[in-house]
Amino acid sequence: MITGVLGFTLNYGLLFWGEQHTSSGLAALLQATIPLFGLLIAHYYLPSEQVTMRKLLGAFIGLAGVALIFANQMSAEWPLGFQGSLAIVFGALCVAYSNVLVKARARHFDPSILAAGQMFFGLIPLLAIGFIKEGSPFGFHWTTLAVFSLLYLALVGSSLAFFLYYWLVRHMDVTRTMLIALVTPLIAVIVGIVAAGEGLSWRIALGGVGILAGIRIINSTGARRRPSLRSERTLHPVETDVSTDYADYTDSKKSKVKSKSE
Repeated sequence: MITGVLGFTLNYGLLFWGEQHTSSGLAALLQATIPLFGLLIAHYYLPSEQVTMRKLLGAFIGLAGVALIFANQMSAEWPLGFQGSLAIVFGALCVAYSNVLVKARARHFDPSILAAGQMFFGLIPLLAIGFIKEGSPFGFHWTTLAVFSLLYLALVGSSLAFFLYYWLVRHMDVTRTMLIALVTPLIAVIVGIVAAGEGLSWRIALGGVGILAGIRIINSTGARRRPSLRSERTLHPVETDVSTDYADYTDSKKSKVKSKSE
């Protein structure tokens, strides 16, 4: 319930409200602060994911890449633009805290149950606020495109996406999974170039390199190479060979006794 309110009610509610008063580029940059917040919060909740200077450097380089891509869209109205920016940043903080809580205390939940529970509890406050601000959705004029967009966001962009995300959280560091906040703006730009015919500028290319470099720096920290079976046998040749020979001897003995009894 707590992570649903943090990740859906506060994060998406504040993001969509803030985007009404800021440019898309500024909103993308502020939302990309999620990995930075995640690194700091995970430091206190997850002993295995301590913050390091290299991780912070990678997060700032990736954030700088996002800023470079949307440098020509960094505009906001005063004072609503400032309030919208604060709302987006606070929403990013909330979802980062939610993701760390999931890793720290909810890894035993099935990803589908976790995603469904979060969406249910996150829906209740949003639905109440929506009725107060906009009225009943049954009174809206629903076009075919609007229905298709809603279904796509619900099934692909939410249900499937969060199921896969929480599956990843169970198998890797949560601070690495939150790097999706840096990748999303880059993917959006690439889709715009391919689908909408938008131009590829030096700013987009250099910013994309910065994002990928930041992710590479973060992922290169704390990597532990697990010794292979061959190296383990090299380290302990006598113990490994004896145990292996004894297991083979026992198996052959059992097979002989079984064949005699038959």
